[in-house]
Amino acid sequence: MMTTVAVPATAATPAEQARPRRGWTQHGLLFVAPFLVIYLAFLVWPLLQGLRMSLSSVNIAGTNDRFVGLANYAEAFGDPRMWRSLWNTVEFTVLSTIPLVLLGLGLALLVHHLRFVQWLWRLSFFGPFLLPSAVVSLLWLQMIYPPEYGLINGALGTDVLWLGDPSTAMWSMVLTTVWWTVGFNFLLYLAALQSIPRHLYEAAAIDGASAWHRLRSITLPLLGRTTALVVVLQLLASLKVFDQIYLMTGGGPDDSTRPIIEYAYDAGFTGYRIGYASAVSYILFALIVVVSLAQLRLFRKSEEPS
Repeated sequence: MMTTVAVPATAATPAEQARPRRGWTQHGLLFVAPFLVIYLAFLVWPLLQGLRMSLSSVNIAGTNDRFVGLANYAEAFGDPRMWRSLWNTVEFTVLSTIPLVLLGLGLALLVHHLRFVQWLWRLSFFGPFLLPSAVVSLLWLQMIYPPEYGLINGALGTDVLWLGDPSTAMWSMVLTTVWWTVGFNFLLYLAALQSIPRHLYEAAAIDGASAWHRLRSITLPLLGRTTALVVVLQLLASLKVFDQIYLMTGGGPDDSTRPIIEYAYDAGFTGYRIGYASAVSYILFALIVVVSLAQLRLFRKSEEPS
């Protein structure tokens, strides 16, 4: 007669006990529930609701809510003012992103190598970023750009209408934005520079590498991830430009500075066409998604070993 022998269960090793269990659990759902509620209520639901409105003829009063399909998108793609505002947005993004990245890097390198009153330089470069858009707009509108008594015309001895001439209005908005927001990129670069081990520079200096070679061979390669982050954040921020342009030029003169967000704002809150404004907004949303995916793919390729 054969007897059955019970085999004791193998005790879990300390590594197995410490390994986190994957999958959904009741406790995990309980912890993430507040975030999920806020995420669904303030992001997913408005996103779906805006998409629904873009397919309707609803107005600002919430009436005339009829399904019109892709009619709003067809009208937007056939609207020259929409294309003009989209081009203004792209132009502003290109003109502002390049100096904001390069100048942020240059200021960070300067402050990183300064050995006296670094706190003052950090405060000076980052301080404008803390100002509200209304304060920045009023400062430049009343003190920098006025043709009669503005600081720029006073220094150059000219009487240029910086915000009143279509040939200079966009450049003026870029200059204001660079002064206002470069401090954020400067701070990101400065934090990245301070995290680079000093022994790398010391070893390179012992080998006879000049300052330029240390910058090119050590600093810039190690700042690659930070540069990718700065470029992504700056492009997204520039594509969503609205405040300073709306407050300083209102999109003028002759729609030369009107961004697509302001065009959507005017269509929805001045023309009372919420459905059409939603369609314009989703065109910008599609552009931002395409730019983000293209950048992600580009940066992934650049990080792949050759």
